[in-house]
Amino acid sequence: MRGTYGHGTHNDFILIEDVADAIELAPAQIARLCDRESGVISAERRGADGIIIIKKRDGKWFMDYRNSDGSLAEMCGNGIRVMARYIVERELQGEGIFPINTRAGMRYLAVPRDGDISVNMGKVEEIYGEVQVAVGDKSWTGFNINVGNPHAVFFVDDLSEAGDLKSAPAVEPADEYPDGVNVEFVKVLENGELAMRVHERGSGETQSCGTGTCAVALAATLAAKKSLPARWVINPPGGRLVVEIDGHSNATLIGPAVILNEVELDEYL
Repeated sequence: MRGTYGHGTHNDFILIEDVADAIELAPAQIARLCDRESGVISAERRGADGIIIIKKRDGKWFMDYRNSDGSLAEMCGNGIRVMARYIVERELQGEGIFPINTRAGMRYLAVPRDGDISVNMGKVEEIYGEVQVAVGDKSWTGFNINVGNPHAVFFVDDLSEAGDLKSAPAVEPADEYPDGVNVEFVKVLENGELAMRVHERGSGETQSCGTGTCAVALAATLAAKKSLPARWVINPPGGRLVVEIDGHSNATLIGPAVILNEVELDEYL
């Protein structure tokens, strides 16, 4: 079995083409492929943040996305752009506007031959109720945001205060997130842009998170007491993304997607 390595703002993935919808990988196999110490060796580094199995169901593209620990994920904003870039570059789909279905629902993308890809991420919503996170002897109150998957967003003075994000921060109330939560720490920059770090459930700290940037954009709008529509430039460690939220709270994520090299998978399975 062969795969292809790609990334969106260095949130990296192994893509496996399965148009016939015949491949099913066990969680342990996915974890071996993605392991940062012993997993697949790519052009840039070892392992990956997740696996994207590219399927076609009922005539529509479907993104079967798995976290690096093998667990299922509803949606990945960087991953869906990388998948779209793959199917256009491989001429499985023409450039332009087309849908990709996900476990969080259908998403429409605008995919040029070159340049940034836009994806309609659907509604981004605040779930009312206070959430808190503690790191060491510091704690913060933040925003509970849903982007088809759950996010807890906290604003800090210094991103280093988030500590080591390899392990999941302790977010309370825990029963708000029975399946875990993605946690974003955000700093407002002097130029009005935002910088962020993220712990993705099932993957640990990643260089970027597409749904996370959408959650951060809504949280920043709420924190600044601004009304919609809103536009934010967000800088995760891996690059630069733009999020636009319209007056009905629908988010559009705009950013790059890069396909690098093919990788041999059999020896890791």
